[in-house]
Amino acid sequence: MGKPDTRRLDREIQQTTRKLEAVQQRELWPLNGPERRAIIAAMAGGSYRVVRGRSTDRAERRLETAWNSAQTRLISELTALQTERQRTVNKHTKAKAAKKSSGWW
Repeated sequence: MGKPDTRRLDREIQQTTRKLEAVQQRELWPLNGPERRAIIAAMAGGSYRVVRGRSTDRAERRLETAWNSAQTRLISELTALQTERQRTVNKHTKAKAAKKSSGWW
């Protein structure tokens, strides 16, 4: 038996890690639709209040909440992918040990 086939999971983990880093740098491309809409709405609301000379506290909180929720979503995706990869490796190791122990020597 060779190595376990984890290429797909490794690629997904790498892609999710890149997305997480992009969200931490406040880039919009890794966001899904609702997250993107929430951030744009908070930015628009904050800029409107700046033009009117009012406080932007609520808009800043909404913006920070939207970024944090996107970051939380990506962290949970990354954790799930890493757990699945580890499960696959453990399953392969267990099958390899069972095959080795069933030999006639």
